[in-house]
Amino acid sequence: MQYKALYITELDGVFTKEIKHLESQELKPDHVRIKVLFSSLNYKDALSSTGNKGVTRNYPHVPGIDAAGIIEESRSSLFNNSDEVIVTGYDLGMNTDGGFGAFIDVPAHWVVKKPSNLSLKDAMLYGTAGFTAALSVKKIVDHGVKPESGKILVTGATGGVGSIAMGLLSHLGYQVVAVTGKEQLKDQLIQNGACEVLHRDALTQLGAKMLAKPMWIAAVDTVGGDFLASAVKSTDYAGCVTCCGNVASPDLMLNVYPFILRGVTLYGIDSVQCDMTLRTKIWDLLSEEWAITEKFKFVETITLSEIESRIEMMLEGKHSGRTILEHHHEK
Repeated sequence: MQYKALYITELDGVFTKEIKHLESQELKPDHVRIKVLFSSLNYKDALSSTGNKGVTRNYPHVPGIDAAGIIEESRSSLFNNSDEVIVTGYDLGMNTDGGFGAFIDVPAHWVVKKPSNLSLKDAMLYGTAGFTAALSVKKIVDHGVKPESGKILVTGATGGVGSIAMGLLSHLGYQVVAVTGKEQLKDQLIQNGACEVLHRDALTQLGAKMLAKPMWIAAVDTVGGDFLASAVKSTDYAGCVTCCGNVASPDLMLNVYPFILRGVTLYGIDSVQCDMTLRTKIWDLLSEEWAITEKFKFVETITLSEIESRIEMMLEGKHSGRTILEHHHEK
């Protein structure tokens, strides 16, 4: 069986992207073949598409760390043909061909059965970004932070994780301070749930001090580096900060004062190897009491022919919100 995919090849250190017809291989035991109807674009996909060996070691390769679709063939007792399913995390789109192909073959234990009240398309509005955002918000809720406890900071608020985190927090009744360098998107941030918009330079200036004035009770940091350090230093007593990204920097220049003088907790968020019990719980929350798909403003749907231009926009820092990739299967 042939199918279309964004195919990345390497020749003498030069990486080339093309839409290509690929041939399905024999399905392995305990694997499922999924007819991918929707995927989404993430920063990790952009890195994989341009040859970042920290994401994808071996080429040729099909990126796409998210996929939602229908079981075409199952060699596992966990799933039946025609089941509607979601795959995010694990090795999908990293060294296992991913959702930028119209079909994927994956181990059955990577797969989540789609909640009945969530569409496949809305599942990819969330994707890894929304799943990561929801993990971050759950840490804050489980920490005991309530809407009346104080404001919550969200860095990278126009990005995939940040925009969904902001939407989730607003939906749950929290006051959100959105951090961005894209001032032209301020009105959209307000529409998506921010009560206040802070320029990223104003946040990083707080990091110049050993300990900044407490300004929020919690923070969702999606970019790392000085943004994360500043968020931690300006979090109020017994508050918490979640960390899930490193686009600004993987290094964290921070002293111990926020932890020993204010009791601030720093939570690391990993969406790749997340336990399946928690993974299923998060998808259930996103389909029920945390559902924000009807309110979410930062979303567009594209076809496979448009994915390369969106990858370039993301690498140039011009991308915002969520981009859903819709596969059109030949009948």
